[in-house]
Amino acid sequence: MWVTWRTATQRALYGPDGFYLRERPHRHFRTSVHVSAAFAEALVRLAARTDEALGRPPVLDLVDVGSGDGTLAAGVLAAAPPELAERLRVTAVDLSPRPEGLDAAVAWAREVPHGVAGLVVANEWLDDVPVDVVEVTPSGPRVVLVDPATGDERLGPAPCEEDLAWLERWWPPRFPGCRAEIGRPRDEAWASVVSRLERGTAVAVDYAHLAAGRPYAGSLTGYRDGSVVPAVPDGSCDVTAHVALDACAAAGERAGATATLLTTQREALRALGLLGARPPLDLARADPRGYVRALSRSSEEAELIDPAGLGGFGWLSQSRGL
Repeated sequence: MWVTWRTATQRALYGPDGFYLRERPHRHFRTSVHVSAAFAEALVRLAARTDEALGRPPVLDLVDVGSGDGTLAAGVLAAAPPELAERLRVTAVDLSPRPEGLDAAVAWAREVPHGVAGLVVANEWLDDVPVDVVEVTPSGPRVVLVDPATGDERLGPAPCEEDLAWLERWWPPRFPGCRAEIGRPRDEAWASVVSRLERGTAVAVDYAHLAAGRPYAGSLTGYRDGSVVPAVPDGSCDVTAHVALDACAAAGERAGATATLLTTQREALRALGLLGARPPLDLARADPRGYVRALSRSSEEAELIDPAGLGGFGWLSQSRGL
């Protein structure tokens, strides 16, 4: 049965017994959340800045979109100072069942609540919003169809008018054989998040590319058990593609965002105090155990801001009502 990549990926990831309803992400790939608690601590500092901008309301929301196993939501709650923690309302959003043992103070929901006042974080969520793939032919772009059982492909019809318009604006066809992923569903998903933000900031962190550097062959790939594997939408692996984050930024502005910052994880985390600096050698003599702890922490921070790795991720921050 030949279907579009978007249809096949939707079924493979979120259909009955889909990959994300059956598996926990940390079993298959390493994210910033699982590298170090420093990531959650940085977001606590960002939440505190948002809290100050909002005038320290009685309740401050923190919403974790695509929460997976709830590690980030629980980590933020654990890292928050008492004065902030007692006002913090943490909501984890995911289609999978609530994990056993998750802190009871973390609410679990299937969608972002309306009227959020605070901080929304979508870490590696948009890259798992399914998209269609197109390939350029001498007669124009054609939608790529896939056999979900094997990953075999063939060319289908031309994209619809809305998708052609998106391609022309954000990923113009270049030459026969090159490919693109149509990011319109991700734009709509992100706009939905921003529209539910009454006052505060929404942050998307993801594998990303911008208009000046789109990959000629696209970026569709699979992950399973910590390794990159062929993208076969049969439910056995994650199927993902990098995000046109500049297109999402424009969609967020149409949805009501009044301030936008598009940067990298490296720059964002450095601004939040993660520098990856080695501890002074004098500490090794004065407090050997403390030195080892500090050295481990600096190594974790360095991994989070490494420009060739997680530090190269795109960070989109958009505010509304501030």
